[in-house]
Amino acid sequence: MLSARVALNPARVVAPVSRRTFGSFVEHMGRCVYTGIYEPGHPLADEDGFRTDVLALARELGVTMVRYPGGNFVSGYRWEDGVGPVENRPRRRDLAWRSIETNQVGIDEFAKWAEKADVEIMYAVNLGTRGVQEALDVHEYVNHPEGTELSERRRANGVEKPYGIKIWCLGNELDGPWQTGHKTPEEYGLLAASTARALRSAEPDLELVACGSSSSVMPTFGTWESTVLEHAYDVVDYVSCHAYYEEHDGDLGSFLASAVDMDHFVNSIVATADAVGARLKSKKKINLSFDEWNVWYLSRFQNAPLPDEWKVAPRVIEDQYNVADAVVVGNLLISLLRHSDRVTAACQAQLVNVIAPIMTEPGGPAWRQTIFYPFSRTAALAKGDVLEVAVETPTYETAKYGVADVVDAVATHDPATGDVVLFAVNRDQEQPVELAVDLSGFGAGLTVAEAWTLTDDDVRAANTMDDPERVTLRPITEVSVDGDAATVVLPRISWSVVRLTRAS
Repeated sequence: MLSARVALNPARVVAPVSRRTFGSFVEHMGRCVYTGIYEPGHPLADEDGFRTDVLALARELGVTMVRYPGGNFVSGYRWEDGVGPVENRPRRRDLAWRSIETNQVGIDEFAKWAEKADVEIMYAVNLGTRGVQEALDVHEYVNHPEGTELSERRRANGVEKPYGIKIWCLGNELDGPWQTGHKTPEEYGLLAASTARALRSAEPDLELVACGSSSSVMPTFGTWESTVLEHAYDVVDYVSCHAYYEEHDGDLGSFLASAVDMDHFVNSIVATADAVGARLKSKKKINLSFDEWNVWYLSRFQNAPLPDEWKVAPRVIEDQYNVADAVVVGNLLISLLRHSDRVTAACQAQLVNVIAPIMTEPGGPAWRQTIFYPFSRTAALAKGDVLEVAVETPTYETAKYGVADVVDAVATHDPATGDVVLFAVNRDQEQPVELAVDLSGFGAGLTVAEAWTLTDDDVRAANTMDDPERVTLRPITEVSVDGDAATVVLPRISWSVVRLTRAS
């Protein structure tokens, strides 16, 4: 058995846990909306056509915020198509995903779903084929109280009070040549800045997210952020980050170390943003909105032929996740938490069916994918402050990221309850790790309240409609506290969480 050590101290605080770290993403793509969150006629649909089984799972997942309505979809979206009487709404081509959008669900319906799910809306405006006026129009519709043409249209559509949406994305991935309305960094920076100024004229305390690079492998990565922020630094609050990971050619070791790349991505964007701020002699700090992240087997999608006909809600990128994928997702959450001083919003893409923790079958059941579990437990247990964590651990060589730690971890401490929560992964493919945890900074008296791990003898095991609980969390039996020290055994290729509480 390998061994590792970590010391925790309540005085070593990174930042408070941001509840927005546990965001998700609903895009009008594939079956995320239609037969995902919304399926009138389903046996479990409510009076508004929303699947109550999906609502229950979204609440269990612990989602706090949802980015809507895209994604690539938003760069060709006309928001006004999705309001008013449903029978009068037009059917449109969606060029992003080569499908037909019926507009049965628009902002009013989604806001109703969000209220039922108890989540905050992060709204994305179309800066691909549209611009400043359309951003102001949708803002007037959703946020202006009354007395104007568009606020009165909302009221006539049955919504008396404004939605009060606070966080807005200024477009999506406009650095990408695949994006409808793709722009150069100069073009986008000017448009983002002018849109931000206009929105702030309407509502000064909005939180605005400028598009960052759609991937760290983009040829414009870094220079895109620098140019955009040169124009928009003073009028935006966030720059976005997007990253997806997959196992390539059986290289499981590199895949398990994906969080090494996420750490580097975050550090690079923070350095770029701070350099722009220094050049502008600004005391303001730009935060990061990691509003698209997940495991996505993108290579499968890129190698697949485009649909030869235009359909409503086709089955698109419905990846089935295994144990290794779940361990990586748990590790990516560890990375996001340890950067809580600058990453204060994040959205796992997406919520249902499309590279998602929740799967559904039209007219049938809903079930949890393997990646559901590390997200749900992290969202439930990460409270209070994120602590600095330095792990003394064995290392291993990866083909993609060089030397990587076998054990990666983060911890939180809730001063209100005294709870200390440790989140850890073991990336070793063969051996368990005995992790010693120094709790001397907290004194004696902590006991194990709960301890869970996600692992399996078969790292390719997955949950399916026919076997929805093949992979789930297991209690950790090899965990103990002795005075001001704890010991936990982390199984090979595993994500684990231990909550310690003060003995009463």
